[in-house]
Amino acid sequence: MEQKLHILVVDDEERIRRLLRMYLEKEGYGIEEAEDGETALALATERDFDLILLDLMLPGIDGTEVCARLRQVKSTPVIMLTAKGEETNRVHGFEVGADDYVVKPFSPREVIYRVKAILRRSSATAFLSKEANSSNNIVFPHLVIEHDAHRVSAGGQEVALTPKEYELLHYLAVSPDKVFSREELLKDVWNYEFFGDLRTVDTHVKRLREKLNKVSTEAAVMITTVWGVGYKLEVPK
Repeated sequence: MEQKLHILVVDDEERIRRLLRMYLEKEGYGIEEAEDGETALALATERDFDLILLDLMLPGIDGTEVCARLRQVKSTPVIMLTAKGEETNRVHGFEVGADDYVVKPFSPREVIYRVKAILRRSSATAFLSKEANSSNNIVFPHLVIEHDAHRVSAGGQEVALTPKEYELLHYLAVSPDKVFSREELLKDVWNYEFFGDLRTVDTHVKRLREKLNKVSTEAAVMITTVWGVGYKLEVPK
């Protein structure tokens, strides 16, 4: 029997929590709720959720602070719930480690789509198939990606990445030296067909470089900006 996936829904408005719970439970997910940042952070650090839907504007600790503190100890996928006028804060949410966002007022179907997309991709990389083998590894001089183990090492040290950061790096690494536009990355890594903020890509690239740079400057500079076009993973000559 397939194990039920658990989602933490964090919003200070009861009607939004109730709406999300109703739609998510219809899809077979187990739901827990929190109405403020302190409760959300306590639950998210004490328990292992498969995904967190996190409102940006919360009483007490806001969503970006919750996400930033959570990222110090866990890489649970996070989808931010944001209002239309919170674009700057939304970008900051990506900078502290959010994986995706949904703008209020939202369609519940869009939320389900985002949830399924992230859970599908994170489960595909986080849980091993018995058939997985070392041929899934991508090895460069300063960077090793063990795809079957969902593990990245730079300069001989393991690097803790969020599911979306890992996915972005792996996507670039599969086609080294190929330049991808931001639109291509949004479509293929984030599943954005018709909408999405291009800065989503920029902030994730920035975080990815920062994390790699902490252990290996050589690995960090492999992620190259091609001005006016997009990004590529450049193999040292």
